Amino acid sequence: MSKELMNKKDLERALTRMAHEIIEKNKGISNLCLIGIQRGGVHLARRLAAKIGSIEQKDIPVGSLDIAFYRDDLNIRKQQPIVRKTDIPFEVNDLKIVLVDDVLFTGRSIRSAMDALMDIGRPAAIQLAVLIDRGHRELPIKADYVGKNIPTSLSETVEVQMEEEGLDDRVILKKMDAGGEKGAQ
Repeated sequence: MSKELMNKKDLERALTRMAHEIIEKNKGISNLCLIGIQRGGVHLARRLAAKIGSIEQKDIPVGSLDIAFYRDDLNIRKQQPIVRKTDIPFEVNDLKIVLVDDVLFTGRSIRSAMDALMDIGRPAAIQLAVLIDRGHRELPIKADYVGKNIPTSLSETVEVQMEEEGLDDRVILKKMDAGGEKGAQ
């Protein structure tokens, strides 16, 4: 069973608001860049960068970060991680970096992303932007910019679907069946 939580318009409104918040908090875009966490975070980072660029009339650097080998569950996962591309075509040293991800859950992916960034360089600051914060944190990590807070139970999953992946833009809440598998859409 699934329920649509955000449609295309809702998603666009949330990203527009987040773009304005990022500009306001950073007093412009000087020394600012966005780095999306593979996969969904990369698409969102590009969209945010386009909105920020439109508002500020200046492009903002965007990169992508793969955290597959920084995860703390590598030795207990049943499946090997899917490795994707890290592409950061600029120096991160002394930049204000906004990490972008689609869903914030336990905080472990964000910790992994920060570890990966620190291996690349030494940013002046790291901020976090997420489309969805679903709660259930296991680490003391909080997003600076949130599209929508969606309280969930542990028997639910949140799926962000995007046009860049060949799907309609939307956010779906899915219930798991008794066996722990995602229910039918």
